[in-house]
Amino acid sequence: YIYTTLVLFITRRCGAMRIMMADQGQEWKEILMDFADWTKGDLKASCVFGQLPKFEDGGLVLYQSNAILRHLGRNHDAYGKDGKEAARIDMMCDGVEDLRLKYGKMIYQEYDTGKDQYIKDLPNHLDKFEAVMAKNKTGFLVGDKPSFADYSLFEVLLNHLVLCSSCLDTSPSLKSFVEKMSARPKIKAFLGSDAYKKLPINGNGKQ
Repeated sequence: YIYTTLVLFITRRCGAMRIMMADQGQEWKEILMDFADWTKGDLKASCVFGQLPKFEDGGLVLYQSNAILRHLGRNHDAYGKDGKEAARIDMMCDGVEDLRLKYGKMIYQEYDTGKDQYIKDLPNHLDKFEAVMAKNKTGFLVGDKPSFADYSLFEVLLNHLVLCSSCLDTSPSLKSFVEKMSARPKIKAFLGSDAYKKLPINGNGKQ
């Protein structure tokens, strides 16, 4: 199956959905926007919330990263085996988004003054995910196979390992999770591709 279009900025902000589609063996057409073209306003004015990414699946057009991830989860059996698992996956996805927002605030607003403190406080943010992962005992957040929340967490953890290579040393379950996900053949191939490596992690060049 080929998804029609994924329009995104020239960063890895959409990494989770790209990693998920790669792991699921999907193909997609990708349009990369630089900020200069974005500020011209033509595309921005057409976006529901004035934001990217924009995802097209046939006649369906979606915005908001987590809405797109949920759509992919429903399409690829990555949304739990029942309603209870789906609710827990939603909960974990929201928890990952909270961590992503903390990371983004540090990167874009407080990098020079707050990076060291952020890294110092990071175990207090990661321990919640460590506890869930350790309790589940399958190597995933919920159930026994990757959900869209796992792909989101994986991508956030990859970014944090660039920020601080030792950040998972006190989180053995998370460290094992990253190793396990990184070793999945299609993910390994995607992470090693030029299409992935050429993109900066963040729009301001800090990481």
